[in-house]
Amino acid sequence: MFIEIITPDKKVFAGEATSASFPGTQGSFQILNHHAPLVSTMGKGEVIVESKEGQKTYIVDGGVVEVLNNKILVLAEAIL
Repeated sequence: MFIEIITPDKKVFAGEATSASFPGTQGSFQILNHHAPLVSTMGKGEVIVESKEGQKTYIVDGGVVEVLNNKILVLAEAIL
């Protein structure tokens, strides 16, 4: 699946991932390949992106996650 992490200032990450974990406002959740469509808000916490190259962690200060057609769009308030 393809994931993009964007802040109001810049594109932080764009690439293929095998899974991604998010700090949802109602609790943490994980997205895998072919996940059902989803829109969720995020609180402050870690976004963890797993790929063939390894794991990358980003600390976000809130935002929104959209999952649609095996693509994840993360609109983060800020990366800390």
